[in-house]
Amino acid sequence: MLITEESEDPRFNAPFVDLDEERTTPVPHRYVHGGFTGTDARFSFYFPPADGYEGRFFQPTHQLFFSEDAQDGAITFTLESGGYLVQSNMGGSEYPRSAELALSGRYDPTIGGYRVNAAAAKFSRVKAVELYGRHRPFGYLHGPSGGAFQTITSMEQTEGVWDGAVPQVMGSPNAIPGVFTVRIHTLRVLKAGNKFPQVMDAIEPGGSGDPYAGLDDEERAALEEATRLGFPMRGWWNWETMTGGPLSLVAGYVPLLDPMYADDFWSKPGYLGTDPTSSVTTARIEHPTTIAEKLTDPNRFVLATVPTGDLTGIDLVVAGVRIQTPTVSAAERTVTVPDGQVALFDGAEVGDQVSLDNSWYLALQTFHRHNVPTPDMYGWNQFREGGDGEPLYPQRQTLVGPIGAVNGSGALNNGHFKGKMILLESVVDIEALPWQADWYAKKVEQALGKQCMDDNFRLYYTDNAQHGFPAGPAAHARTVTYAGVLQQALRDVSAWVERDVAPPASTVYEIVDSQVIVPRDAASRKGVQPVVELTVEGGDRADVTVGRPVSFSATIEVPPGTGDVVDAEWDFDGAGNYPVRADLGRTGPSVRLDATHAYTHPGTYFAGLRATSQREGDADTPHARIQNLARVRVVVSEHRTP
Repeated sequence: MLITEESEDPRFNAPFVDLDEERTTPVPHRYVHGGFTGTDARFSFYFPPADGYEGRFFQPTHQLFFSEDAQDGAITFTLESGGYLVQSNMGGSEYPRSAELALSGRYDPTIGGYRVNAAAAKFSRVKAVELYGRHRPFGYLHGPSGGAFQTITSMEQTEGVWDGAVPQVMGSPNAIPGVFTVRIHTLRVLKAGNKFPQVMDAIEPGGSGDPYAGLDDEERAALEEATRLGFPMRGWWNWETMTGGPLSLVAGYVPLLDPMYADDFWSKPGYLGTDPTSSVTTARIEHPTTIAEKLTDPNRFVLATVPTGDLTGIDLVVAGVRIQTPTVSAAERTVTVPDGQVALFDGAEVGDQVSLDNSWYLALQTFHRHNVPTPDMYGWNQFREGGDGEPLYPQRQTLVGPIGAVNGSGALNNGHFKGKMILLESVVDIEALPWQADWYAKKVEQALGKQCMDDNFRLYYTDNAQHGFPAGPAAHARTVTYAGVLQQALRDVSAWVERDVAPPASTVYEIVDSQVIVPRDAASRKGVQPVVELTVEGGDRADVTVGRPVSFSATIEVPPGTGDVVDAEWDFDGAGNYPVRADLGRTGPSVRLDATHAYTHPGTYFAGLRATSQREGDADTPHARIQNLARVRVVVSEHRTP
């Protein structure tokens, strides 16, 4: 369904307002809440005072939004950027929240994909005219991950609803579930031999640079496969606590669309399950047992026995029904039943036969080998003869990824968008593998042509950033947020649309074996992120003794025309708390810093420097602050005695 500014949606065409009031928090604004008659779709509008309004709105979207209530930070930024904020619930109960619901046939994916958002955006203009007088507000949609699918689809399937967009950390139409299955395969293989510590040590500053040294054939193959599919090597830093991540949200697509896959995996040639040399055969658990007790709050079974081994991803089979990856406590011998399986729990009795089985989870780990898409999605071409020939492994009849993508956003992305777009991707993204943004950039060039693309599209890569924002000291020690890049991109796309002020050039990068490589200096890299170069004792590693002052030197550079360095913080212990603020002396596009630090205890420290730039050089504003960091290794030993 193509939606235009003048069209009327056949379902979302009767808006109503049930709340209209002045609010003071988080900043003064007028709040308008409502929905569309006869539907579960709801929206919220947050309007600034008239003297702060500049004729635009920003609209966030995400496939996991369950509410039309916006976050305080989004409200504050939007209103301080001269706009009002629009947020919808994407249809509420009309938007499927699981693979099972998405494939039930009861839902129209265009509703949550873009139609409710579009209807809310168009009605917001009606309310804006009532508040501020006759005008047409400019509109800008943005969203991360599944919200990036929605944002891009919205710009391709509508015209005149939004004038610009900022999708972030996007996937390709074949991302579901392959970009996650390769992760759990590599996790299982390398964790079994405890090889991640040496892999990470090799790629850390001052390491050997060879992450494959000391790996056996199976371990090397698993790590190479993930890397060539686009998983960034630096992304393994939290391997000890890493899980399948969003896989749990989309794994259900495979058994629903291809119910015989696991049986074939364990019985037919060409699949890892029939390879006698693979560790997957010894990792398989098929453990029959009985229910010893039933407990409630939460509902859980106490089992007579629980198997030894790695229970990650294990399913509980009750009365022939497979409960996927429930919470299992080996110590307590309990399995917690999800809320959606209450009837199954109620129907089971003490003494009933059940089983614990990880056959499906193990089979999923290499599903990406058997769902190879078209060669333009080049991360999968390692599974083709010669890189572009016939697939090396047996292929399943159903290509799952596009079905998941359509159910998430209503259409497949094709590059034919209308308006202006700034696409953001993170170099260390382990969920939306970074090369997929390059894939879309190529689709845009094919669809629009080089000149039209230059006039309407930018791609910014944020180094040392991941899919989400850093949470906890360990994450802050290694990664930065891309929130400031998002805020600046929203301001840049609005200036591009409204005043024809072209934003900074796209990030310069190259793709090597599906890995995104960016230049080391800011002038060559371009984009909008500052670049930090840090050395210790003149290199990336220093071996010193306790108490001896260690010398650090750094250069921070901002790409030409993108702002000034406004802050820099030292984290000499590498703990992620950055307790020492550097004295910049002055702000400017290039800053050099020197520091010394003496360590009081032996150990290995990854000292870091985090820098922040801001377009206007405003050191006090909390908005549009763009970060980057650099780290070095310091190995501290005890005092040497004569």
